[in-house]
Amino acid sequence: MTSIRYSASTHVGHKRKVNEDSILALPDQRIWVVADGMGGHAGGDFASQTVVDSVAMIDPTLEPLQLLAALRESLDQSHIRILAESAAQGGVTIGSTVVTFAIAEGHFAAFWAGDSRLYRLQAGEIEMLTTDHSYVADLVLAGEMTWDEAEQHPQSNAITRAVGVGDELELEKIRGQIFPGDRFLLCSDGLTKYATFDTLRKLLSSEPIETIAETLLHLALEGGGADNISIIVVDIH
Repeated sequence: MTSIRYSASTHVGHKRKVNEDSILALPDQRIWVVADGMGGHAGGDFASQTVVDSVAMIDPTLEPLQLLAALRESLDQSHIRILAESAAQGGVTIGSTVVTFAIAEGHFAAFWAGDSRLYRLQAGEIEMLTTDHSYVADLVLAGEMTWDEAEQHPQSNAITRAVGVGDELELEKIRGQIFPGDRFLLCSDGLTKYATFDTLRKLLSSEPIETIAETLLHLALEGGGADNISIIVVDIH
């Protein structure tokens, strides 16, 4: 049996009045979620909380393959609930990014929409496993800038997909094998605005699981903390 350890942290940051991020850890089901809401107070926090609440309702007795199907279905249900709330508020835009991480039978699977990210540290090398759904991501993929440069772009917050936005929920999925020593990071853009790939590689390579989430949080706060910050780190043993 693979041993899993994790640490998690979320913070309102220095500039916002409300934390519109929500995080969820279900270690027994081996599911973790970061959601970053948009739409202002009573909008963004509602959206991100709806996402994690939907995932939290998944039946913990399901088999691994059923669990992944239930995870996808829970995100679809949260999309419907957020759309209904948007309509009730007169059609205002409410939504949430999401990145989920699930482990089953020696493999991981992740669903995501928006610019919350999943990274993997493996054998000392850092890799971004997700690709942002954003205006600047298109520029990166076109070779016009790096991911680190994209974080400083004036339109870095312009996302092109979110839960609760659009008629159908557009999710991407990635899956792969897990290995002992792998370390995974889920985070909102409140961290990645202040953490380059090299910084993440160094900290994820050196910090123990007990302190890594708080260390990354302090990095973002010391960098300016202009946004809400959410971090989950999962270690494979």
